[in-house]
Amino acid sequence: MKRILFITSNRLGDAVLSTGVLAHLLERYPGARITVVCGPVPAGLFAGVPGLERMIEMPKRKHSLHWWDMWRGCVLTLWDVVVDLRNAPLSYALPSLRQIHLGKANKKYTHRVVALASLVDRADNPPAPQLWTGPEHEAQASELIVDGPPVLAVGPTANWIGKTWAPERFAELALRLVSDDGILPGGRIAVIAHRSEAEMARPVLQALPKGRTLNLVGETALLSIAACLQRSRFYIGNDSGLMHMAAAVGTPTLGLFGPSREEHYAPWGQNGRAVRGEKSYDEVFPDDYDYRNTPSLMGNLSVDQAERAARDLWSQVS
Repeated sequence: MKRILFITSNRLGDAVLSTGVLAHLLERYPGARITVVCGPVPAGLFAGVPGLERMIEMPKRKHSLHWWDMWRGCVLTLWDVVVDLRNAPLSYALPSLRQIHLGKANKKYTHRVVALASLVDRADNPPAPQLWTGPEHEAQASELIVDGPPVLAVGPTANWIGKTWAPERFAELALRLVSDDGILPGGRIAVIAHRSEAEMARPVLQALPKGRTLNLVGETALLSIAACLQRSRFYIGNDSGLMHMAAAVGTPTLGLFGPSREEHYAPWGQNGRAVRGEKSYDEVFPDDYDYRNTPSLMGNLSVDQAERAARDLWSQVS
C-alpha cells in the first residue's frame, strides 16, 4: 500500500489551488493512503479526500516549532511520496522514496495552478483544483439552499481589507444581475462568509432585500459551503479562498481584482474570469502603502465594469 504525505498551505485559497496536484497523485497511485498537513483554516477542505488516513492540522508556533511537531508525527513512516508545497527544510529529513518540493516553480510559471502542476510534469496540461464533497455535505447544502429560483452567490470578504470591494457596489451589482433583465432574473442572492468575517459581510446583507437573500454567514463546514456553491448558478467575489472554491466546483466564477495579480490567482478553468478596474496591479498601490491600515484598494473597479464582465462570462457559459 502506497503512502503519500501532502504538505500544503495555511491559506484557504492556496490550499484549494493545490488540490489539483493531490488529485493527480490519487490517479497515479490508486488506493494510496493519504496524510495531509496544513493549517487549521483549510483543513476541512480535505475531509473527503479518497484514502485519507490522517489529517494533521499545523497551527503556527514560535520559532517554527510547528515544523518539529510535523516531523515528529511523520518520521516513523516510510513514505512513498512526500509532497511539500511549503519548502520546509525538515520535510527533507523524512524517510521517503520520492520527494517533491515547490522550490522556485511558483516564480517560473505564471498562474499558481500551472506552477504547482509543473512539479508533477503537468505544466502543459494542469490538473484542475478539485474538492471532494460527500452526501452529508450535499444534504446540508440542500437545507441551506432549498430548491427554488436560481442563486447568485456573493463573496464580499477577503483576508485583508485592501482586496475588498465596497459593500454597496456588491449589493448594487447583485441586484442588477437578478433583476428582470439580469443574467438570473428573479434569482436569489446568497451572501457567504465565515463567522469571523461577519462584520465585513453585514453591510452587504443590510443593503439587500431580505425576501430574496440567503444569509450563509457562519461556521458551516467548508465542504458543505462547496456544495452550496455547486447549487449556485453564478459566483461573484473578491480574490479569496471562497472564490477559488467556487471555481473548483465548476460554478461560473467572476473574481474581482485590485491589489493582487490576476495572472497568478484568477479563478481557474473555463468557467472562471477576473476583472479589474482601469488601474494595473502596480498602479493600485499608494506610495505610502500600509498593509494593516490602508483601506480598500478596489475603488477604481466600477459596478458597470463588473456587470459587463459578469454578463460576458454568462454569455459564454450559459
